[in-house]
Amino acid sequence: MTVLRHDPVVEAMSWEAARRVAAGSAKPLGAVPVPLAEALGCRLAGPLRALVPVPGADVSAMDGYAVAGDGPWRLAGRVLAGGAAHPGPLAAGEAVEIATGAPVPEGTGAVVPYERAMAGAESVDGAAEPGRHIRRRGEDIPEGAVVLEAGAVVTPVALGLAAALGHDDLLVRPRPGVLVLITGDEVVHKGRPGAGRVRDAIGPFLPGLVECAGGRVADTVHLPDGPSALHAALSATTATPGGARDGVDVVVVCGASSKGPADHLRGVLAALGADVLVDGVAVRPGHPQALARLPHGPLVAGLPGNPFAALGAALTLLVPALRRLAGTPVTRETGTLGGGVRPHPRDTRLVPVRRTAGGAAPVGHDRPGSLWGAALADALAVVPPGWDGERVELIELP
Repeated sequence: MTVLRHDPVVEAMSWEAARRVAAGSAKPLGAVPVPLAEALGCRLAGPLRALVPVPGADVSAMDGYAVAGDGPWRLAGRVLAGGAAHPGPLAAGEAVEIATGAPVPEGTGAVVPYERAMAGAESVDGAAEPGRHIRRRGEDIPEGAVVLEAGAVVTPVALGLAAALGHDDLLVRPRPGVLVLITGDEVVHKGRPGAGRVRDAIGPFLPGLVECAGGRVADTVHLPDGPSALHAALSATTATPGGARDGVDVVVVCGASSKGPADHLRGVLAALGADVLVDGVAVRPGHPQALARLPHGPLVAGLPGNPFAALGAALTLLVPALRRLAGTPVTRETGTLGGGVRPHPRDTRLVPVRRTAGGAAPVGHDRPGSLWGAALADALAVVPPGWDGERVELIELP
């Protein structure tokens, strides 16, 4: 087990190193087949193939008349979408009235739309173009074709496509489940906070952040200060015979990661025999953050209680781990940074910015206890220690 550090003079891990450790602490979840209704937001674990061709037969692309040979044509029946097929092939000089999507009889040379046809009680005439207004079997999607590659996100439209191609289930990487523990006697969760109280600002932003990283919040629990409630909540995540609590891959503890008298995360982790991977990061805001793994249990990400500091910590430790678990690709954006930003001599700075044609512009209002700047921003600029004006990484905000 890694020894927990409590000496404040010990140098914290660099921001880049912490992010690498977080990503390396997890591995993609195993592929599982799930019903279409449960696959939304997951990533495909294998290519999605067409089980049937689209269309499944030669069908009419218009309401009108399926005809064979030259006109005028003798009317020999009617074919509706979903109805019975015409009993036999069309002979030259014959036609059947047909609906869009209905299978054309064998021998059909073209479909004449209603607006181009002159129909009587027993015959129809008009201009027929060979092959016109007929959608051939497999013309849109051949049977067996790969329509989405492995790793594609299952969107609402992808669900419709999968259903159209005959799928009832999809092989996906499930979205990692996150249990959120909000700690603090002073934290209130609705209404206006009174004197000495603060409104929870971290719990409301975590579900969206988790979802953008490929995960899902399985539950949110509010805990009082003190080690006993936190110890019980973390113990419960390893209480099942198979190890971690069903559906929980990461536990996020909010507001107990510092080293003050009400911050008990480190002591509880030590009591539970956790392997501590990160204990403090050289980043502003968000220095007092932690990452650990419970024995036979999930990862635990400890976030500071200040909202902007918690956001910075979540982007440092939580998001890389979730992306790895979900198999979400990681892309990095860089840009120029203006506005007279000053680097810190030792720590990485996370600066709220708006991306513009002339580069990233700081928006200000970036105190650790306020989300104002982050709400105005569309990215956080990663300013390394001693930055001398080179391009910086830009972390897109959800």
